[in-house]
Amino acid sequence: MIYQGNAVSVQLLDDGIAELKFDLQGESVNKFNRATLEDLRKATDAIKSDGQVKGIVVTSGKGVFIVGADITEFTEMFAQDEAEIAKWSREANNVFNAFEDLDVPKVVAINGFALGGGLEMCLACDFRVMSEAAQVGFPEVKLGIYPGFGGTVRTPRIIGVDNAIEWIATGSQNKADKALKVGIADAVVKAGDERDAAIDLVKQCLAGKIDFRAKRQEKLEPLTLPPMEVMMAFQTGMAMVQQQAGKNYPAPVEAVKSMQKAAGMKRDEALDVESKGFAKVAKTPQATAMVGLFLADQQVKKVNGKTAKGSREVKHAAVLGAGIMGGGIAFQSALKGTPIVMKDIADKALDLGMNEASKLLAKRVGKGKMDAAKMGKTLSMIRPTLSYEDFKGIDVVVEAVVENPKIKQSVLAETEQKVDGAIMASNTSTISITRLAEALKKPENFGGMHFFNPVHMMPLVEVIRGEKTSDETVATLVNYAQKMGKNPVVVNDCPGFLVNRVLFPYFAGFGMLVRDGADFQQVDKVMQKFGWPMGPAYLLDVVGIDTGVHAAEVMAEGFPDRMKHDFKDPSEIMFENERYGQKNGIGFYKYEEDKKGRPKKVVDEKTYELIKPMVTGEAKEFDADDIIARMMIPMCTETVRCLEDNIVGSAAEADMAMIYGIGFPPFRGGPLRYIDSIGTKAFAELCDKYAHLGALYEAPQMLKDKAANGESFFA
Repeated sequence: MIYQGNAVSVQLLDDGIAELKFDLQGESVNKFNRATLEDLRKATDAIKSDGQVKGIVVTSGKGVFIVGADITEFTEMFAQDEAEIAKWSREANNVFNAFEDLDVPKVVAINGFALGGGLEMCLACDFRVMSEAAQVGFPEVKLGIYPGFGGTVRTPRIIGVDNAIEWIATGSQNKADKALKVGIADAVVKAGDERDAAIDLVKQCLAGKIDFRAKRQEKLEPLTLPPMEVMMAFQTGMAMVQQQAGKNYPAPVEAVKSMQKAAGMKRDEALDVESKGFAKVAKTPQATAMVGLFLADQQVKKVNGKTAKGSREVKHAAVLGAGIMGGGIAFQSALKGTPIVMKDIADKALDLGMNEASKLLAKRVGKGKMDAAKMGKTLSMIRPTLSYEDFKGIDVVVEAVVENPKIKQSVLAETEQKVDGAIMASNTSTISITRLAEALKKPENFGGMHFFNPVHMMPLVEVIRGEKTSDETVATLVNYAQKMGKNPVVVNDCPGFLVNRVLFPYFAGFGMLVRDGADFQQVDKVMQKFGWPMGPAYLLDVVGIDTGVHAAEVMAEGFPDRMKHDFKDPSEIMFENERYGQKNGIGFYKYEEDKKGRPKKVVDEKTYELIKPMVTGEAKEFDADDIIARMMIPMCTETVRCLEDNIVGSAAEADMAMIYGIGFPPFRGGPLRYIDSIGTKAFAELCDKYAHLGALYEAPQMLKDKAANGESFFA
């Protein structure tokens, strides 16, 4: 044994070939934390001083190669100034350089995921052999940063400018065949053969059949293309990246700038450019938010994993109602491998549900994500029925009938008699789970499972705990949601649960702005520029004005002090004029079909005529910051109240629910992290500035306390 550390070992094999193995003790995966980097440094020094090593094969002792840097270390690290972050990146690069500069052939055997720093380690080797099951990529831009361990320097020198821009700026994860095509991989072999193939490649280098020094030298020199070609490649790439990334995501653009600036430099000088650029993006608010988002996502998954341990086994499911939601639930359950019975009271409805599932599956076949045989097998896992006779052996039943408490209670009570102690859930967006449970003999076996539309696209499921819902029921619903490929967040019962309770104050802020003379189109444009996928008027049209008005009534009844208003909201005006949004082609906007048959919004001047009587005073243009404050304060303060009222268990779960459920701008991290970005004290002062607008704008006590104590929602 040449070296043995906690994360890296080096052992001499036959013929002077050493195996450098990554195997981080106490962890299920390898990652580049500070300790692993230090181990790699020591291992490299040990190889240098050994004198026997003629070649190196790099392997992993885990089922993956290296999944990247240890992101849990980022929060503390990125709190330092730019100079310190750049120094850290440069020191890490010195470790990689020392390994790369070993004057022996180095071949890596990539057995599984090699992402971020893991792929950068592979690039520091002379050759890369991939298992056909492995995947590689640079996901750093999804954290608001870009590669900082040599990725922006080595990648364009290995695979060219165009490919490097695509790989780094998109954050894509790539299979072995694509890696081989562009030149990231030098060989692809059957899973399990990669180590032997890598050793064989080292032997070929030692036999003089392959010039490994020439291969390494390419990475040490400036880009070899003529200057004009390099300039054109970067200009074209930059235009594409700017268009796709937009102004709210600076990391992809900065990555391209870094590559372009370093293109004419040798390795070490180029790495200085990378380290300084990396430090610059690490200090952006987007990086803070998106690293926080990643950590919050991990926290939610950890909470759910712990919760799901108390679950019953879920082998067979059922859904009541074959409408859009019921059909979507059936499709998703079958797609992810849980057979499901879909019950309705009419053949016509069942046909619609099955047609919806067929259409969604056919799209997957059309995109090459599934073959026809898999489509047929998935469809066969959905069993349409008019009878409860098919409910034998069902573990979970999801009710998805019309949003009417009496009808839901009737259907649930009837179903309870037909299933033998199965866990039951209602897919409701507004009706109290505790209230629905009053119709049941075993309310402990009942909870909420609020899916978002369209089910196959929206990642969130709110699992709602009623007053009598048991822990086992919650655990089973969380487990089933996970089996369906969804991200569950457990919340306690209240009007609107979590997401709608937080969303409707945002809509209320919109209504008050229009009342005070704001142009709904201006509000939409400002909020879209802020980072929302669409503005509030457009979102209401997509959700359905009738659905929105109904939900607003539920919120007003539940929280009259904040959510009941003394004026006619613009949504109510649209509703009264039978303008329900996209569902009937007209709402705040008119909808026409585009070339692909999708609804395209068009301005309708009549909307202004209808709204005019509700406007107090003259129509006027609002300052963008004023619009943002008036829209975001109600949403953010209501999120704080949900945390305060124990509706949601943690700040991480609250923020992730809003990211998963309604498209809260990811680069802002969620409502609570958005408050933190402004500062709890500054945000409380902002609430005071707008408190004259009513209770919706008042700072909750929890926010006041955190502001007074200099605390944030995330440490």
